[in-house]
Amino acid sequence: MSTYLTADTIRALREGRGLTQRGLAERIGVTDKAVSKWESGRGLPDISLIEDLARALGVSVAELLTGDVRTNANRAGNMLRSKLYVCPICGNVVHALGEGSFSCCGVQLPPLEAEEASEDGEHAFRVERVENDWLVTLDHPMTKEHFVSFMAYVTSDTVTVTRLYPEQDAQTRFPMRGSGTILVHCNRHRLFRARTPRIRRAAPGTLPRG
Repeated sequence: MSTYLTADTIRALREGRGLTQRGLAERIGVTDKAVSKWESGRGLPDISLIEDLARALGVSVAELLTGDVRTNANRAGNMLRSKLYVCPICGNVVHALGEGSFSCCGVQLPPLEAEEASEDGEHAFRVERVENDWLVTLDHPMTKEHFVSFMAYVTSDTVTVTRLYPEQDAQTRFPMRGSGTILVHCNRHRLFRARTPRIRRAAPGTLPRG
């Protein structure tokens, strides 16, 4: 656990808040000697103190652990900025509102970076409206060795993830919640993304076309 938080991060955040070591210590219920040890690299705060420490320093837990502090960030979180993590051993999918530090099966998980899906590539997929759903389909192997592990539909305020398994069809339906991004993850390759089609509004007195 010696790398989950750095001394420089604690010191810089404390000084940025105009706090002394004693002032920070009083806010989280420890001694100023403990804070001094953290900032000199001679010790680390217990993991149970991380949330209180982040709150005292005015940052999120993810910002505290990564040292990546976003000034004036919208802490309420825009789902389009959220991150997905996949365990390469058990396939567990982790969704977070921002970048953080996650591990599974003893493996540190890096955030997935989506790449634009080409229209004619191996991982090209189709997104079409069927009634009030988005139907996502693609021609892709679905064997135990090579398969689409999940699909996700991300809008500004929601994230819907559907797990897929070998021998299923590589397709799913998402209830429409407006424009957004569709994500498709291949267990052998990477994460691919594409925008949903533009939603055409029905003229007054007519029914929407499927």
